[in-house]
Amino acid sequence: MHYDVFNGDADGIISLIQLRLNQPLASQLVTGVKRDIQLLQSLPVKPGDSLTVLDISMEKNNAALTEILDQEIEVFYADHHRAGDIPVHNHLTALIDLDANTCTALIIDKYLAGKYHAWAICAAYGDNMISTAEKLSIEAGYSITQREQLKELGTLINYNGYGSTISDLHYEPANLYRLLLEYSSPFDVIKDNNSPYLQLKTAYETDLALALAIPTHYQSSLLSVFELPDKPWSRRISGVYGNLLANQNPDSAFAVLTKNKEQNYLVSLRAPLNDKQGAGDICSQFESGGGRAAAAGINNLPESSLSKFIELVEEKYGS
Repeated sequence: MHYDVFNGDADGIISLIQLRLNQPLASQLVTGVKRDIQLLQSLPVKPGDSLTVLDISMEKNNAALTEILDQEIEVFYADHHRAGDIPVHNHLTALIDLDANTCTALIIDKYLAGKYHAWAICAAYGDNMISTAEKLSIEAGYSITQREQLKELGTLINYNGYGSTISDLHYEPANLYRLLLEYSSPFDVIKDNNSPYLQLKTAYETDLALALAIPTHYQSSLLSVFELPDKPWSRRISGVYGNLLANQNPDSAFAVLTKNKEQNYLVSLRAPLNDKQGAGDICSQFESGGGRAAAAGINNLPESSLSKFIELVEEKYGS
């Protein structure tokens, strides 16, 4: 059995699309909502199996990865999140790049020598690597219209990954991957009225309008915090809304808080685009937190810890 294990956001889905367009392979798909990253923990692997792991933190999966490798199972691992100590093992191929201006799909793009470059750029836009994606788009000769199309589709695929549970999402990520794999280019997705594009576009615009009506919860020159209610639309829009805010003011950090049923917060933090560092370090100081330098999150921040979170962000970007 081969397992394709991937994050349910634009970067994870599009990374796998590139690999499977290049090398079709029957596999068991293992994914979930964007924040479901400890995906190696309960895999029923056995000797003779193999794994592809995309866009999930090696640091968060280190123990399970070590156990898998000890069974002499071949693992191909590509990611751009905090990696921790990378195991040295002859059954592990690890393509890890922690540069704040790259993403897993761009790592795969380089690995495949740009064979599905439009898809990789689409993922970079979706992962809010806007300046990187723009540079690559211009180098590829795409028009302004084409660049906007890649950006929109990447954003929509990423938007679909946010939620506390699969029921919050419009498409289960494994199913969205299967639907998108039918297209050799993201431009073909947009042209096809029967693709997921139009449904995601309509839903995104509806959810974003609700978010834009919410006033700031906290604001300073370094940080703006928005608190959204415990609603499915809030959970869906939280991450891409944070990206939108960050792009509007590149000198400020942004945090989007979404209330959960315990009246704690799901947190999406974006570092200032002009200082893309520290977000993962801040969120990792909380029990359910983690991420990368430019964008990170906390799955369950107690309301009593919000002031501490704000203090840490202010200290990080005020120094």
